[in-house]
Amino acid sequence: MPMTPELRQKVDQIRNDLYGGGYPNPVANAEQVSFLSFFYLIEGIDAQNRARARVTKQPYASLFDGEWTLRNPLNAASKDETEIPADRLRWSSWARGLSGENLVRFVRDEVFPFYAEIAAQGATNFMDGARLGLDDPAVLGKLVTDVDALRLDQTDADTKGDLFEHVLRQIKQAGELGQFRTPRHVIRAIVAMVDPHIGDTIYDPAAGTAGFLVAAYNHIRLAHSSDAAIETVEVDGKPQRRGLGDKLKQAQQSQLANRTFYGNDVDPQMVRLATMNLTLRGLPNVRILRRNVLTSTLDAQQRADLGLPDGYDVILANPPFSGRLDRDRIVEDVKVGNTGATEILFLKYMLDSLKPGSRCGVIVPEGVLFGSTGAHREIRRMLVENNTVEAVLSLPGGVFQPYSGVKTSALFFRKGGATQRVLFLHADNDGYKLDANHDQPIDADDLPALIEAYRTRDDRWAEWQQIVGSNPAPATNSPWTKNWWFATADQLRANDYNLSASRYRPLNQAQVEHRDPRELLDELAALEAEITSEVEALRATLMEETP
Repeated sequence: MPMTPELRQKVDQIRNDLYGGGYPNPVANAEQVSFLSFFYLIEGIDAQNRARARVTKQPYASLFDGEWTLRNPLNAASKDETEIPADRLRWSSWARGLSGENLVRFVRDEVFPFYAEIAAQGATNFMDGARLGLDDPAVLGKLVTDVDALRLDQTDADTKGDLFEHVLRQIKQAGELGQFRTPRHVIRAIVAMVDPHIGDTIYDPAAGTAGFLVAAYNHIRLAHSSDAAIETVEVDGKPQRRGLGDKLKQAQQSQLANRTFYGNDVDPQMVRLATMNLTLRGLPNVRILRRNVLTSTLDAQQRADLGLPDGYDVILANPPFSGRLDRDRIVEDVKVGNTGATEILFLKYMLDSLKPGSRCGVIVPEGVLFGSTGAHREIRRMLVENNTVEAVLSLPGGVFQPYSGVKTSALFFRKGGATQRVLFLHADNDGYKLDANHDQPIDADDLPALIEAYRTRDDRWAEWQQIVGSNPAPATNSPWTKNWWFATADQLRANDYNLSASRYRPLNQAQVEHRDPRELLDELAALEAEITSEVEALRATLMEETP
């Protein structure tokens, strides 16, 4: 069943009820809704497993067999009762049978500990440290009723995921390290360009709510779907093709579920949300670790114990930027000069985490592409001289509103080799109005054509050479009107390894007169942010050197 306006309205009502009830934090609210959704769904999953076991004549122990030792004596039916049947921990028992203070106390002291024990048996204990955050009986009672009314057991995995994504869309503030939810249409564009396949190990070292991993999973399923198993659904006001993956063999499905997707995040709330996002889509065994990869390392034995591969075939990420770390906390492997800028350190970490020849698509702030500090120049030199930079996709300014107005680009590279040429792609529009909310669909969308230009970049290079020849810019009487162009490695070296798309854009008189003012403002804003970053870095250096 696809995501319907009625379902979307029900989710919006949940958000409004929580906000109106005195719980305005969208991250905490999303977390509480995810917990209750899990409690609801696990009963149906247990029933399915029990029915399957009967058909196959295999033994099966229900999660609700046996007794549960009460954590709070006030939840006992009688004074001497210390245990209750675990069957009373089913959603259908307490959610439809308790109310008021009794509901709050039972959910807080019995339901959360019970399901935390269940979650601890999974690949990631996403309920580690979880607690009930709603102590108002009226608010909790209304939320339980609303979640029950969603009838999640009657929806497929994609619809559950869409509902959850709709909840996550309400998270509109950036985190302390500059992390924020990446627009899903931007994620899908990057995934389409990197093109992960069955057999790849796919990794996001700053997974957030697992948007990149979910998109990679959907991309692979679509590629292995027959025409009859593909549907077009509306997501965020835009049509999106979905595939059921009916051509996947059982061994391939097992590989996707257990040995394909990996991730980390430093925020325990994000780990919980990411795990729930994946679980709702049928990927409960994906391991999302709570870990800061810039300040901690794992040796070979630890990786083996955690079931992690030695390196990854694909990395997809939007790591935190605008954050800084104390140099004493940064692990030696990811250091680049004296910088504490997270965007540079993450790039170094991702380079080290790829297998030779493997590929990466990563979102970076524009300053990484042209910054003049030693660390900026060194990371770009490493990318160009010791690896293969394939493309830079310049995203529109405002694409990350309402979280941030910072100008960004997506960087695509392979580990190893040496860069010969770079395809620069420039998007003026991404299909949504570039205002403070960035959520209103519009017709103008450069991303599909730019994805195709990337996929056919060898042909585009031949076209570029025919027009440009040895001249780095077309003749003024032959205006370059396309939103893609190239720069060679020699040009990059001559420009201090600058990877900003605007640096190499072919210019002519018409373009000089008619450049979009938004583009000029984006460049000025990115330059201002870079100057501020360099000033702060110099200030920190002077303070350290001053006795």
